[in-house]
Amino acid sequence: MTTTIELLLMDDIANLGKTGEVVKVKPGHARNYLLPKGLAAPVNQASLRRLEKIRAEREAILKQQRAEAQDKANRIKNISVTLRARTIDGLTDPGAHLYGSITAQDIADCITSQGIAVDKSQVLLAEHIKVVCDLDVTLKLHADVQPKVKVWVIAE
Repeated sequence: MTTTIELLLMDDIANLGKTGEVVKVKPGHARNYLLPKGLAAPVNQASLRRLEKIRAEREAILKQQRAEAQDKANRIKNISVTLRARTIDGLTDPGAHLYGSITAQDIADCITSQGIAVDKSQVLLAEHIKVVCDLDVTLKLHADVQPKVKVWVIAE
């Protein structure tokens, strides 16, 4: 017979649950991992009040991050990125293959050089750009804020 105890999760935990859920876990897992790290608390009024405080703080932080991302998106929609690259046969027409490729890091660096800080992980690029072209690239600044930036890849 296995005994379990009920705990209130104070943080999202993979394969267990989300913040605010009441879960049943083995006593050893609770005693050795969840409780010492503050990831869970016994189900009582004090822990419920603490959970509400944590939720309010997170909500305020998320609201601020979303506002900052929206501001950055408004500045990004007014720019375009032009990247120069060598082509294999020296061709300059659209569709000419590049010698190498254009990566998310290249796009992020070019946007950052225009005064808007963007990390390469925010550039949603399915694969490296390997031909001369122009395309719209999506930037994921926040879960709800994903502006597009026009990227021009031209031959040197």
